[in-house]
Amino acid sequence: MRPTRATALLTAGLVTLLGAPAAAAAGSADTLFVNNRTGCSDAGPGTQAVPYCTIAAAAAVVAPGQTVRVVSGIPYKEGLTVNRSGEPGKPITFMADGPANATWRLGPDKDLVVDGASHVVIRGLSTDGAARVTRSSHVELDRLSVARDSDSLVVGAGAEDVRVSRSTLYGVRVEGGAARTVVSHNVIYGDQDAAVAAVDAPGTVVTNNSVYLNCVAALSLAGGSTGSALFNNVVHDLAPTKCTTPGRRVGLSVASSAAPGTRADYNLIAGTGRADHVAYDWAGTAHADRDAFHAATGQGARDIVLASTATVAAQSVDSADATAPGVLPTDSRGYPVVDDLRVPNTGKDGGYLDRGAREGQNWLESVTAELDQPWAPVGTPVKATATAVSAWAGPLTYTYDFGDGSVPVVTKERTATHAYRSPCECTVKVSAQNEAGQTLTTQQTARAAAAGPLAAAFTSRPFLPSAQDPKALVLPLTVEVDPRTSAAPWPVRQLDVDFGDGTKETFSALEPVRHTYRQPGDHKVTVTLKDAKGATSTTTGTVRAAYTPAGYLPVAPQRVLDTRTGNAPVQAGTPALLNLPVYYYSSGVSHTAGASAVVLNVTVTGTTEDTHLNVWPTGQQRPATSNVNVRAGATSSNTVTVPVGADGKVSAQLNSGRGHLVVDFVGYYQPNAGERFSPTPPRRAVDTRTTGGALGAGQTRTVKVAGVGLVPPDATAVALNLTSTGATTDTHVIAYPQADRRPGSSHLNPEPGKDKSNQVIVPVGPDGTITLYNNAGSTHLVVDTVGYYRSLADGRFVPSVPQRLADTRTTGKLAPGATATVTGLPADAIGAALNVTATDTTAPGFLTVYGSGALRPEASSLNTRPGETVPNHVITPVGDGKVSIWNSWGGSNHVITDLSGYFVNG
Repeated sequence: MRPTRATALLTAGLVTLLGAPAAAAAGSADTLFVNNRTGCSDAGPGTQAVPYCTIAAAAAVVAPGQTVRVVSGIPYKEGLTVNRSGEPGKPITFMADGPANATWRLGPDKDLVVDGASHVVIRGLSTDGAARVTRSSHVELDRLSVARDSDSLVVGAGAEDVRVSRSTLYGVRVEGGAARTVVSHNVIYGDQDAAVAAVDAPGTVVTNNSVYLNCVAALSLAGGSTGSALFNNVVHDLAPTKCTTPGRRVGLSVASSAAPGTRADYNLIAGTGRADHVAYDWAGTAHADRDAFHAATGQGARDIVLASTATVAAQSVDSADATAPGVLPTDSRGYPVVDDLRVPNTGKDGGYLDRGAREGQNWLESVTAELDQPWAPVGTPVKATATAVSAWAGPLTYTYDFGDGSVPVVTKERTATHAYRSPCECTVKVSAQNEAGQTLTTQQTARAAAAGPLAAAFTSRPFLPSAQDPKALVLPLTVEVDPRTSAAPWPVRQLDVDFGDGTKETFSALEPVRHTYRQPGDHKVTVTLKDAKGATSTTTGTVRAAYTPAGYLPVAPQRVLDTRTGNAPVQAGTPALLNLPVYYYSSGVSHTAGASAVVLNVTVTGTTEDTHLNVWPTGQQRPATSNVNVRAGATSSNTVTVPVGADGKVSAQLNSGRGHLVVDFVGYYQPNAGERFSPTPPRRAVDTRTTGGALGAGQTRTVKVAGVGLVPPDATAVALNLTSTGATTDTHVIAYPQADRRPGSSHLNPEPGKDKSNQVIVPVGPDGTITLYNNAGSTHLVVDTVGYYRSLADGRFVPSVPQRLADTRTTGKLAPGATATVTGLPADAIGAALNVTATDTTAPGFLTVYGSGALRPEASSLNTRPGETVPNHVITPVGDGKVSIWNSWGGSNHVITDLSGYFVNG
């Protein structure tokens, strides 16, 4: 804004507002607070700590010079009546407790009434009702929104020096006996009555309003409303269709009795092209255009009359009278008067105030900044260049903050230069501000590096799924190599990384890079840098790819493979690839997200010969372990915990022959997610041989597992050893959380004459229960809990590449009643996920697996059978890096122990 004589002209016509005192400190005696949320009391002190509950309570005690701050955003159920007075220079003020433009609301259809009061300010009020001022003086109503359909604001008898500004209103009526009312910079809508009507109200000032003409008149002065002023208003024609008294509509109407001493000029009346719209009715005579009006009355010399509303905005700009009575320094939105340099200043005496309630602004659309040396050694001059796009050319002020604690540069120039004194990676903020105070800010990063030669360096860390974005795809064994610790005085243009596993990649920036290894281990990584000055530097270091402790997330069982569909059995020598869904979207299953290991229920059936199946991470070497052992033509199932491969898949392969493979996905382990595990000694939850009897075909049994024994009530899933005995026919058994939602997967395949076991992980259902289902015949079931999952548990799971820990076929059979100790587990392991296999059994019996050094529990981990190889997934406590395996008194066995992973605290 030009600080020239145009500003002085504006000041000459300026209305001095009563204003509001500066914001007082919380609890100040100058401020009363109203907040109907919590902790309020109408009998209290009205402080910020103990505010009033109602506006009325504050209005009843407010004193001169005090401000009532009403918490914004909360509708109150009451209206507001003000009948207490302030003093000159010490008004009583009601406003929102919030930013300068905040609003506060009265209750539905509740009114604002000022009656018998003086020196009062009401600011930022919104109401569906109406507002009325009577028998009062020096009252300022600012930034009101009053939604009553007509006459939403009435200035009544005995009201003097009432000022209505920057408000949105639906009809203003100034009644007889009111004097010197100022209506300025408002948006006012008329309806069946005039938008602004004054009757017997001398000295009424109507200035810089945007008025919408509907059925009668936009601006109307009648009776003894002499000595009034109508300036800088813009009248828009709404082209009404439902007027109760159709007839002529008038932009500006002044009765003969109101004409003496009344002045009108610099108004804009649009829409007079309609047959029912006349621009002026002055002292009983209609005038269709400005020239006729001016010739007859001497008024309106600088008025603009338009047949349509198409060019209203353009012709309003910089064309008003800044010296007119009632002019404010800011428009209806609080924006200042600014000079639009695109158009000539046609306002009075070269002024540039706009007509109507709103002042056109030079809106900032965008600002960008560039650094000529975004990366350079300390002491190198760095020039920042700003580019701002605004609605029209005008002066802008730029602020350059170079982010190192130096004093920001404030200038009208688009550039500023700075030299950093010490190394930093600083955020450079560049702001542009226009005359209205609108500010846009952008930022760039400047790297001030230490002077010296280029020297490559790097750090590394596992790159893990984020707890904030658990659905993002992060494969296990992903490592982040970060070269930003390098000494690089000039920009690095090329980054070459040899990841040590045969993979080499080239990048164009000195930023962290990620790589997924196929298998865990140490890898020699070489990093080479080339900078903008042609210098080259190389460094080498060891990077470790390892599985990270993870939590468990159970899912509704999902079948991921069934080769019986389509009759496509798996063949020995050819691995089957298992896609592993974790998250379910409306479009179907998705990728494995951040899973590092998965839990599967694997069933092998219809094999052509005795064989075994092993499961391992795709992309890694097939291990010499086994997961499911099955006899020719039989069905065998087992739970399998296995890490995820680098491609998000798992491989499964028969050792010999062919057969069908059925795989159900039941859960997964993921770093920074899921529940933790506490292993427990096996504890019997149910034995149908002693309680309830065998389960018949299609029957279910609901079993309490959480809040029983060693399993706490808040467990979210339990690890169970599920054993069948006394089956009358081939069948399958399912364990699941909700009785009315049985999945289509199976967990155990009982056979007549055989005791069979399988360890399963089952989410806990309602009231801490799970449900057991038997498909055919009848069978007894024995359920032992071996651990539980919950958020407050101890252990996180560390996946392991499947590996063999012990095999008695190389050391000698485990005799009846004997105990074998299996070593090779980490000393800090509190539990382990094992696959234990019994073979070459001489008599029926069972094996019990437990933590070394602990008391042997009276429960089985797997049941052994002569002539068969029997595997079972076993989760067990660990003692000092070891587990014990006890053989029952049935017969001798060879025992094979394979590791799938282990649990650690933390």
